[in-house]
Amino acid sequence: MPYVLGKQRDEDVVAAFRSYRDYLSENASHFPPSAYALATSEWYFNPHDHRCPHDAWLETATFTELSTGARSEIRSLTLTVRLLGAYHDGYIELVYPKVSAYDVAASQAGRGHGDWRYDEFRVTEGGRLIHEIEWAAVSETGRWLIEASDVAFKWIPWSNSATL
Repeated sequence: MPYVLGKQRDEDVVAAFRSYRDYLSENASHFPPSAYALATSEWYFNPHDHRCPHDAWLETATFTELSTGARSEIRSLTLTVRLLGAYHDGYIELVYPKVSAYDVAASQAGRGHGDWRYDEFRVTEGGRLIHEIEWAAVSETGRWLIEASDVAFKWIPWSNSATL
């Protein structure tokens, strides 16, 4: 059940975040550590903080399928998402190790995904992370649903990004 995505925030943002904080608190022991730290941080959902992904633009989304085993038959999938921050002064990188499922929907992506509108973290009954992301395009909202073992966040200020 979504808590702070578009529909919920548009109806009553205060109630949506209250319900989401309750959900996070009730499920703290089930959350992967990095995802829980992001979801409960003071800055992640604050659009005035330059590290917040709200209104950021997608730069790249890269799937990497690593392999081990004698025939490279043991496979694992990692997703790295790189965003240009909303203030255009740095990059946000989100790395999802051990992706077990994903669904990417963007029916009107001819001019890009648009702005990262809203997102939230949830957990499955088995303790896997669900990260749901809404993109605000000109006429349609795209939606990504990523299921992974956790997520790692990295902020790369513009002054350091020229060498990357």
